[in-house]
Amino acid sequence: MNKTYENPQAALEGLLFDGMSIASGGFGLCGIPELLIDAIRAAGTKDLTIASNNCGVDDFGLGVLLRTKQIRKMISSYVGENAEFMRQYLSGELELEFNPQGTLAERMRAGGAGIGGFYTKTGVGTVVAEGKELKTFNGESYVLETGIVADLSIVKAWKADTTGNLVFRKTARNFNPPAATCGKICVAEVEEIVSAGSLDPDQIHLPGIYVHRLTQGEHEKRIEQHTTRAAA
Repeated sequence: MNKTYENPQAALEGLLFDGMSIASGGFGLCGIPELLIDAIRAAGTKDLTIASNNCGVDDFGLGVLLRTKQIRKMISSYVGENAEFMRQYLSGELELEFNPQGTLAERMRAGGAGIGGFYTKTGVGTVVAEGKELKTFNGESYVLETGIVADLSIVKAWKADTTGNLVFRKTARNFNPPAATCGKICVAEVEEIVSAGSLDPDQIHLPGIYVHRLTQGEHEKRIEQHTTRAAA
């Protein structure tokens, strides 16, 4: 089954609606589905709940959806590097659910695996645990975290075959695999699409069964923090 679409807009056609939840792969600006994010911005879909490690920067990645006020709530681990994210949160314009990074990744993985919830020691005794069930195992307290199941997953991969098998490149693998599995529908943008059967099965990071639509495009590879020293 060929899952390729001509462009990001076509790949998202019929999937977007106001008030939906989206799981987005990426870490900082590494491995983010920027083309799909731009297509969501152009579509004007609003009141979004987005689960992602962070929210890009002010003018790139998920940050463009903050600028247009299309995001209602973020489920995230990190607020830094994005002044608009901090401003909207502190002013009460944006709802924020903090998650430690490992907990957020596991919540996505659990949702994709059909696991309703799990107990973890991470966050016990902090604001992260407020309002959540605590349980004692072997004399230690654990907090109950729920699996995330999103209406849509958007991810970025290096290479795919036409049936949706994905290969991620180096650290761009980050949150992309668990984000991909926890969506009811997964759309992936990739740098290259090859014919079915041409990928080494042992090199595939995410099986095509999790991926419903693919689009290929040119990607901008930004450096989030570019620090140099004066020449000697």
